[in-house]
Amino acid sequence: MQQYFSQEPRKRRIFVLHGLGGSGKTQVALKFLEETADEFTMQFFVNASSPEAINNSFMNIAISQSFGKTPEAGLQWLISEHKEWTLLFDNADDPKLKLSTFFPRCTHGKIIITSRNPQLAVYGPASHSQVGDLDEENAALLLLARALREDTEKNHKLAMDIVQELSCLPLAIVQAGAYIAKFKCLKNYLSLYRQNKKELLLQHPDQSLDDYEWTVYTTWQISFEKLSPVAARFLQLCALLHHSSIPESIFANATKWILSNEGNETDSMREAREFLGNFVSGSGNWSEQYFRNIVAEIEEYSLLQSDETSSTLSMHPLVHLWCSGNLPDQVTTQACMANVLGMAIDLGPDAYLERIGVIAHVNMLVPDFTVLNYEFWRQYAWIYYVGGQFEQAKGLYEMDLERQKELFGKDHPDTLSAMGGLAAAYGRLGRYQEAEGLKLSVLQGCQKLLGDDHPDTLFAMAHLAATYRQLGRYQEAEGLGLSVLQGRQKLLGNDHPDTLFAMANLAATYWGLGRYQEAEGLGLSVLQGRQKLLGDDHPDTLNAMANLAATYERLGRYQEAEGLELSVLQGRQKLLGNDHPDILFAMANLADTYRGLGRYQEAEGLDFQVSVFQGHQNL
Repeated sequence: MQQYFSQEPRKRRIFVLHGLGGSGKTQVALKFLEETADEFTMQFFVNASSPEAINNSFMNIAISQSFGKTPEAGLQWLISEHKEWTLLFDNADDPKLKLSTFFPRCTHGKIIITSRNPQLAVYGPASHSQVGDLDEENAALLLLARALREDTEKNHKLAMDIVQELSCLPLAIVQAGAYIAKFKCLKNYLSLYRQNKKELLLQHPDQSLDDYEWTVYTTWQISFEKLSPVAARFLQLCALLHHSSIPESIFANATKWILSNEGNETDSMREAREFLGNFVSGSGNWSEQYFRNIVAEIEEYSLLQSDETSSTLSMHPLVHLWCSGNLPDQVTTQACMANVLGMAIDLGPDAYLERIGVIAHVNMLVPDFTVLNYEFWRQYAWIYYVGGQFEQAKGLYEMDLERQKELFGKDHPDTLSAMGGLAAAYGRLGRYQEAEGLKLSVLQGCQKLLGDDHPDTLFAMAHLAATYRQLGRYQEAEGLGLSVLQGRQKLLGNDHPDTLFAMANLAATYWGLGRYQEAEGLGLSVLQGRQKLLGDDHPDTLNAMANLAATYERLGRYQEAEGLELSVLQGRQKLLGNDHPDILFAMANLADTYRGLGRYQEAEGLDFQVSVFQGHQNL
C-alpha cells in the first residue's frame, strides 16, 4: 500500500483490501493510515456498510470542514479540496451496493476500500490484496501480546499450538488472547477450546483495543443470513465435506445423474433432487452458469473460495467448523449430501484420479453406513477401496452382496458384480482363500451367462488368476493369464488398457515362477503402453514402473530399479498423500534396492519411515 500510494501523488489512487470477516482488513487499513499520518494528513473514515451510513459519513465530513450539512456538501468539499486527502470506505460488504456512485467526481485523492467481497477488486485491478491468515510465527506473537504473556520458549510453544488450531485467523487469535488474559489459562486453553469451541468463538472481549464489536462466529452469521436460501443450503452441504479441494464436478455429475435417472430415484433422494434442480437449465440440462451464480454469491462474502485451475472449492477451516456445527437438521442434511456424492461417484475407469481425491470428503461426511442410501453402497465401497480403506470397503460390499442376492438371486449380473467387489476387498486384506471362492463363483456365473469370450468373463478370469498368484499357485495363474491375454488381444488389440493389464498380470505370474526375462519383456511393454496412453503420473503407469523395477531388482540391475522406484515413490506421494498403504510398499521396495546397492544408511532411513508408517496405521 505504501509503495502504491507513493506513486503519482497528485493522481487518484484506489486500493482494495478484501478477505474473510475477521481477517483484519480494517486493522491493516488503520495501521497504514497511522503510519502515513504525516504524509496524508486529511484522513476520513466512511462507514460503507449501507448507502445511509455512507451518506451520514459524508455529511459529517461537510460539517467538520464547515462546508455545509449535507452528504452532497461533503462530496463537493472533497472535489474542491486539492490537498492530499484519504477516504477509507470500511466494510463495503453488501454486493448490491454500487460503491463507485459515492466516489468524489475528481481525479485526485486517495481511496482505501475494505470488503469481504473479492469482486470489489475491480476498483483496483492492479492495486488490491486479499487479507488472509497470519503466518504462524506472527500469529503466536499476536496471541501472547493480547494474552499479556511474555514470549518465553515455553509460552511460545503453547501459543504455536493454539494458533495452529485456530488456523491463524487474526480475530480468533485476538479473542483467544483476551480470554487467556482474563482467565489466566494459556497452558489449558487448547483443551478448553476443544471442549467448548462454539462458546469460546462466540465470546467478545470485555476490553478491546479497537471498536470491532463482532465475535468470530457472529461476523460469519451476519454474512450467512444475507445469502439466498439456495446459496445458504449449498454452503451447508459443502460444510459436511472436507474443508479443502471440494471438486466442483460433484454437483455437475450428481445433477446429470438425476437428469438421466428421472423417476427412478427413491423417496429418500427427494431433497437431493430438489436441491440439484437449482442447477438445471430451462432446456433440462446441467447449467454451468446457474452453478457459477450460486458459488459467486457465497464468494461475495468470502465464505467460500473457488480455484479455477483445479476446479475445486474450499472453506476456511474455522468457517467450516462454524457452518458444520450450526446445521438446522444434521441428519437430513447429511443424508442429502451423501446422496449427492453417491450420485456423483463415477465407477468408470476414466474417473480413477477423481475418485482418489474424494476419500477425504467421504471420511468427513460418513460417520457410519446408516447415512448411506443402499442405491450407492457400491459407489462408496469403491471409493473406500481406491482410498486404501479396505475394511470399510469390505463392509459395504458385504451389505450390497446380501441385498443383491435377496433381490435377484446368486447368478444375476448385479450380484456377480457385488461378489467381485467383495472378493477384491478380501484380497487386499490378505484373505485370499475367501477371495478365491468368491472369484471362482463370479467366473462360473459369467461363463454361464455370457460365454468364455465375453469381456466380463475375461475380467473374472483375470481376477481369479490374481488370487492364484497371491496363494502361490502360479501354474494355475499362468494358464488363466494366457487365456485372458489372448482373448483381449483378439477382442481389443495390443494397445488397449485392458490388454496391457493382462500383460502386467501375466508378467507378475512369470515373476512368481522365476522366469524374470519373460517378465521383463512384458513389463517393459506395459510401461511403454501406459506412458503413451496415460502419461507418466497416472496410477497405472506408476504400478507398471514398480513392477518392472521389481523385475530389474531380481535380475540384479539395481541402478535401473532405483530410478524407477524413486519415480514411483514421488508419484504416489503426489497423488495419494503420505497416508496411503501403497506409499509403504514403494518405500520398502526402494529400501531393498538401496541394500542391493550397498547403500545401507539410506535403506535404514526408509525402513524407519516404513516402521513409523506401520505404527501410525495400527493406532
